[in-house]
Amino acid sequence: MDYRIEKDTMGEIKVPANKIWGAQTQRSKENFQIGTEQMPIELVQAMTILKKSAAIANNKLGKLSDIKANAIVQAADEILNGQWDDQFPLVVWQTGSGTQSNMNVNEVIAHRANQLLEDAGEADRIHPNDDVNKSQSSNDTFPTALHIAAVLKVEDYLLPRLRLLKATLEDKAAQFKDIIKIGRTHLQDATPLTLGQEISGWAAMLSKSEHMIIQNIDYMKELAIGGTAVGTGINAHPEFGDRVAEEISELTGKQFTSATNKFHALTSHDEAVVAHGALKALAADLMKIANDVRWLASGPRSGIGEITIPENEPGSSIMPGKVNPTQSEAMTMVVTQVVGNDATIAFAASQGNFELNVFKPVIIYNFLQSTRLLADTMKSFNDHCAVGIEPNKEVLDHNLQNSLMLVTALNPYIGYENAAKIAKQAHKEGTTLKAAAIASGLLTEEQFDEYVDPATMIYPNVK
Repeated sequence: MDYRIEKDTMGEIKVPANKIWGAQTQRSKENFQIGTEQMPIELVQAMTILKKSAAIANNKLGKLSDIKANAIVQAADEILNGQWDDQFPLVVWQTGSGTQSNMNVNEVIAHRANQLLEDAGEADRIHPNDDVNKSQSSNDTFPTALHIAAVLKVEDYLLPRLRLLKATLEDKAAQFKDIIKIGRTHLQDATPLTLGQEISGWAAMLSKSEHMIIQNIDYMKELAIGGTAVGTGINAHPEFGDRVAEEISELTGKQFTSATNKFHALTSHDEAVVAHGALKALAADLMKIANDVRWLASGPRSGIGEITIPENEPGSSIMPGKVNPTQSEAMTMVVTQVVGNDATIAFAASQGNFELNVFKPVIIYNFLQSTRLLADTMKSFNDHCAVGIEPNKEVLDHNLQNSLMLVTALNPYIGYENAAKIAKQAHKEGTTLKAAAIASGLLTEEQFDEYVDPATMIYPNVK
C-alpha cells in the first residue's frame, strides 16, 4: 500500500495515499481498535451540516474569506451527497468528547477543499483546525451534531413509518368495527367488545406515542454551538452560535436555536434522555401490539386463532407446514434492544463531570440505533403482517358464545352473587350459560335472551 506523510502537533504519521483524512484521524484509527461499531453516518452528515453552516456564518461575520468559505461549502456538499462515506472509519469507542470524529470531518473537508482550490488554481490553503473548525471546539460541535442527527432521524425517518403503521391499524379498526368478540383481562375471559375496538386501542397507542415523541424531540433543537471549550464561547464571535443555528435551520428545514446556557449544553444530555424515553414508550406499545397479534393468531388449531396473519416463510426446519408469527418476534426483539439502549443513554448522560460529559459517542450511537430499529421494524411489521390481519369469524363467534363472562349482563337484574352462581354452575357442569341460568329458576329463557345480548354489551351507554 502507498502512503503519504501527514503532520499534526504530535509529529508525522503515515496515512494511506488513497484516503483523504489526516493525521488525527489516522492516530484514532490506530489507537482505538475496539469493536466493530463505527460512528454512524448520520452523525457524520450532521457534523458536515454544522461545518457548512459554520463556514457560512464565519464568512458573514468577516472571519473567513469567500474563497475558503466556498471551498468548505463545496466539499461539505460532496460529503452530504454521499461521495466520501468511506472516509469516516472511526469507531464509537474513542474519546468521550467525540474530538477525533470532529477532526475526522474537519480533515476530510480541508483535504477535499484544498483539492478543489488546487484544481481552480487558487493559492489559498485550508487548515482543518484554523478554518474548518474556526470558532468551534469539539466540546460544542459534537453535542450540536448529536442533536441535529437525532432530530433528523426521528422526524424524517421514524415518524413517517410510525404514521404508516398507525394508518393501517386505524383502517383495520374501521373494517372490523362490527365484529363482536370476547374480551380478555388477566388472560381470562372478560366482557365483549368488537375486534375494531380492540385494534383501535393499538392505533391510539401509536397516536399517543407520536405526540410524545414530537413533543420531546423539540428539546433537542437547542444546540451547544457557540459554547466552544467550556461554555464561555472563547475564540468565537458573540453572534456565532445564533448565526450557525440559523444556517442549520435553513439547511435542514428544522427550527434549531443556540442554547441560552452553553454550560448546560456541554455537560448535560438530559434532552437525549427524555427524547429517548419517548422512543422507549413507543417500544413498550409495540411490544404490547406484537404480543396481542401473536396471541390472537396463535394456533392454527390449538391456540386462540381469532385472527389470521400472513404466512411469509416456513417456520420450522423440522416441522413441515409450520408458520410462525415472525414479524411479531422481530419487533419484540427490537423492543428489548431499545430498552437496553435507554438504560445506556440514561447512565451515560448522568456522567457529566464539571464542564463536559465525555460519554457523547455512546449516547448518539444508541439513540440512532433505537430510532433506526424502531422505524424499520414498524415498516416491516406493517408491510408483512398488519396489512394482512383478517378476522377468523367462526372462531370469534364460537369463543363469544361459549364465554361465561356474558353473565355480567345479568348483574343489574339478579345481582352479582346470583350471576356468579350461574357462571360457576355452567362451568362445573360443562353446560351453556343459558342452560344454567334457566335451571337456576332466577329468570326465563325469554328474559335471558333479552338481557344477554352481546350486541348491546359493546356500547352499553348507547341506545
